[in-house]
Amino acid sequence: MTPRLKDLFIKEIQPSLKSDFGFKNIYMGPKIEKIVLNMGLGLDGNESKILKSCEEDLAKITGQKPIITKFKKSVANFKTRKGSNAGLKVTLRKNKMYEFLDRLVNIALPRVKDFRGLSAKGFDKFGNYTFGIKEHIIFPEVSFDRADKVRGLDIIIVISSQKKEHSLALLEKMNFPFKKKGDN
Repeated sequence: MTPRLKDLFIKEIQPSLKSDFGFKNIYMGPKIEKIVLNMGLGLDGNESKILKSCEEDLAKITGQKPIITKFKKSVANFKTRKGSNAGLKVTLRKNKMYEFLDRLVNIALPRVKDFRGLSAKGFDKFGNYTFGIKEHIIFPEVSFDRADKVRGLDIIIVISSQKKEHSLALLEKMNFPFKKKGDN
């Protein structure tokens, strides 16, 4: 069964982007290629209990087992050793990506305390969008009581587009809650 957001993208969003920007066909328009979630652990990465609980939480959020990332260099100021655990990473593609986006926009982001919208400044020069979440417990899959510590998440949405404006229009049509220019 195809996810609801993917169905919406194919039937409504792609044709409307084609007409808005004057593309010759619907495949010239922007589309989401993948979503990458990162959870940095820092010094807690070496403790196996904490690593295991964070791994379980991220697996519940994404529906996919995360990869443990390692430090590439030793840095004395940050008390890191080359080869020790740095954090966790998950890459979502295809149907899981659309299901995660749907849950993120409609369930998780409205649960953020004092949420005023996402900044539209998170686009890079290639049209990819990056933003951070301070509390991973906003996802309903994670039990608030079981979480030992509230951790942050970085979410990177990789979009195939020529311009930032195309990427912004795509995410707005997918119901992303961006701040308006008049809002504070």
